Amino acid sequence: MLSYLHVKNLALIHEAEVEFGSGLNILTGETGAGKSILMGSVNLALGQKVSKEMIRNPEEPAFVELVFHVENPHCLEKLKEKDISTEDGQIIISRKLTGSRSISRLNGEVCTAAQIREIAQMLLDVHGQHSHQSLLYQDQQLDILDRYGKDDIFPARQEVRECYKEWSRLKKEMETFQMDEETRKREISFLEFEVNEIQEAALVPGEDQELEERYKKVSNSRQILESLGIVQSYIGEEGAGDGVERALSEIARVEAFDPQLSQLSEMLADVESLLQDVNRELNTYAGDLSFSEEEFYQMDERLNTLNHLKSKYGNTIDEVLESGKSKQEELERLYEYEERKAKLEKQVKQAEAKLEKACGELSRVRKEAGEKLSTAIREGLLDLNFLHVVFAITFQQTASYTANGYDRIEFQISTNPGEPVRPLAKIASGGELSRIMLAIKTILADKDETETLIFDEIDTGISGRTAQKVSEKMALIGKNHQVICITHLPQIAAMADRHFLIEKKVDSGETLTSIQALEEEASIKELARILGGAQITEHTMVSAREMKELAEKSKLHI
Repeated sequence: MLSYLHVKNLALIHEAEVEFGSGLNILTGETGAGKSILMGSVNLALGQKVSKEMIRNPEEPAFVELVFHVENPHCLEKLKEKDISTEDGQIIISRKLTGSRSISRLNGEVCTAAQIREIAQMLLDVHGQHSHQSLLYQDQQLDILDRYGKDDIFPARQEVRECYKEWSRLKKEMETFQMDEETRKREISFLEFEVNEIQEAALVPGEDQELEERYKKVSNSRQILESLGIVQSYIGEEGAGDGVERALSEIARVEAFDPQLSQLSEMLADVESLLQDVNRELNTYAGDLSFSEEEFYQMDERLNTLNHLKSKYGNTIDEVLESGKSKQEELERLYEYEERKAKLEKQVKQAEAKLEKACGELSRVRKEAGEKLSTAIREGLLDLNFLHVVFAITFQQTASYTANGYDRIEFQISTNPGEPVRPLAKIASGGELSRIMLAIKTILADKDETETLIFDEIDTGISGRTAQKVSEKMALIGKNHQVICITHLPQIAAMADRHFLIEKKVDSGETLTSIQALEEEASIKELARILGGAQITEHTMVSAREMKELAEKSKLHI
């Protein structure tokens, strides 16, 4: 359940803290006091978009923090599957907002708004002031049905999605086979030319780089040979080599006079030997550099061929070879066009038959769940003072397959004896839609095992006996779930297990919203205000006290 809410620097709220309890938590207050802002802060913490104008003081960040205590084993298991740790079942969600960005955290770790929304679906269900309008959309109605019968529907729906994915893939592939014979022949001719051009080149991976290096060497051989000749003249018999030889001869005449001269003689001998080695290498290199004009021509032609292929099919030899491979595969596909087309047509038919069967099975389990849901909603509506109600879910088949099957459903209702059922959008008022949504939320809360339900002004358009019925339904939900409800109706407020008053005050020229938990006597006084308006009389206090006592008694029998 949601045990703690902390809001700071948001709209009319400078700072507010609320400790919610189990059962039915009621929030009341004057119109415009900021009740919806307080509940809107919950949505904000759960990733809802917010205007920067909502930040009260632009120079300070706005902050919303929610603390949950999770007790439901199923919910704890799902959180564990998502690697979300809970210490003693506690989860903390917070969001910090500045004018330029917002940061969401889960148990102190930064996360995305999408991750927060995913987790929030397990923890609570928020019904805003206009959420009941979603009941008018058929896709929302189908979602409600699927959630109600999820144990049977979700596996069948997953099977449909897998079948639809395969069928769509094959159909898309089939579209590539839609060409006439003339086009196919033209494609074959073009591909055959390209494949032959690549194959006839007999390409070897890496040969272009090796050939370019050889070509560079050969094309500059004249300059290389001239330079090598000059080098040899410097170190040969008329150059350094001759000088070193005379130096060795000269030092040999005197090395007997001093042992140290022998070391110098050895060093000169090493230099002479090294110069001889260099000279031999130069001769060998020059000999290898010789080539014929024909060899140079062949090298030039090969490079032109390689560069031509690379300009058409890829930047490297490897890419050209890969292009040739893919073109060969496409060519084979065109050679076997008719056979492959017939085979693919058969696969499409088989996939469609499998999809049809899966959609039929999904539709069957949906219809079974639809009958049960219709009965459950009708019973819930009777509890909410729909005296002569008939509720039905009708099924139609869509024109084509979808990833969600081929069912199109519609919620239909009749609230007067003798009248046929009609779509909700045509006959249900705002107040009736609110009660229908309340009945559905009650049913789904048990199915989804949601611990916390939040209702922002579920009492729109109702009063009198109907309001009493709604209050009893809220108290009933509060037996097994935490309910947080903003209301203007005394009948609902009287049922509160915990009652909070939201007030708007002016302090030092600032308008601020505050919230406080009410003890029993203060709660009765607030009930009297709701009953009698601004002026609280002794009579309204008596009526409020009596309403509170009756509510407490009725809760014992709910």
